[in-house]
Amino acid sequence: MTVKIAVKNLYKIFGDASEEALEKVKAGMGKAELLESTGQGLGLHNVNVRMKEGEITVIMGLSGSGKSTLVRCLNRLIEPTGGEILLDGENVLAFDEAQLREMRRKRMSMVFQKFALFPHRTVLQNTALAMTIESASLKEREAEAEHWLGRVGLDGYGASMPDQLSGGMQQRVGLARALASNAEVMLMDEAFSALDPLIRTDMQNLLIELQRELKKTIVFITHDLDEALKLADHLVILKDGAVVQQGEPQRILLKPKDPYVENFIGDINRARVLRTRSVMQSLQTANRPFAGDVDHDDNLESVIARAEGEVDRVYRVVRDGQPVGALDMRDLLRALVPAEPTGLDDDDEETAA
Repeated sequence: MTVKIAVKNLYKIFGDASEEALEKVKAGMGKAELLESTGQGLGLHNVNVRMKEGEITVIMGLSGSGKSTLVRCLNRLIEPTGGEILLDGENVLAFDEAQLREMRRKRMSMVFQKFALFPHRTVLQNTALAMTIESASLKEREAEAEHWLGRVGLDGYGASMPDQLSGGMQQRVGLARALASNAEVMLMDEAFSALDPLIRTDMQNLLIELQRELKKTIVFITHDLDEALKLADHLVILKDGAVVQQGEPQRILLKPKDPYVENFIGDINRARVLRTRSVMQSLQTANRPFAGDVDHDDNLESVIARAEGEVDRVYRVVRDGQPVGALDMRDLLRALVPAEPTGLDDDDEETAA
């Protein structure tokens, strides 16, 4: 799959002597020492991430880990101190003002945590904002805006003002506005974190539904592990501005790189999150008759319920009706026990292989 965004050796240092501080960081100075000795803040430390076209890359970490800094560097709302950001092979850090405006208008849209709707504009006008900037006709703007409002479940609300909508509905307007720009890349910075749990779940499901059809390249920032595991095709975990592990979420759960990641994912309900595809073996390993079929994307909790506590069963795993593997209940139970840190993440394993 094509790499849409490549982040290479990216650094961000906050302060008025960032270039000098960068040399100290590259020489081995850590975040705490840098702040104490120079007063400069280390935001990002040698970040390398490849974001594939048509996938959702989730950046997560605790407060202060650098996740929002990273997403704002992608469209240069924050200027990096060093490194490269390649969008379709073009270095975003080399863009002039005109190229940056073009990128932000047509190639990268953004959905904010605080909705960022204009209170004096109607829902329809807010949704059509990007097209207004592009000088599309009124008829074209309204038709496109109404289309996307309908896709996010807001048919009939175009004439309403933002303050007449609930928080969840306002965030749907923000999502519709980003989609109406027809940008190839969507940046979503804690887009659902201000919502109530049930509304947040609805928005996650809506995003997944739209993504199946639209195949946008989405960079989603969150501090919530459940949300990350639900949405991510590729998960990146940050600590103190550095990547501590990245890869397919199921792989990270099964093979945490170090004690930090192990602790980070320790409280997750593994049976609810892990999928049969992550635990299955080849069909040839099955040495007993199949007790039935399970889908490759079923979670382990559903398989446990189906097995009714029996541990000697083997299920055939299917995808789109075709057999792709075998799931032994004994392998399933072993997967529920947290693994010891491996010292490798997925990228390391690929290199080592």
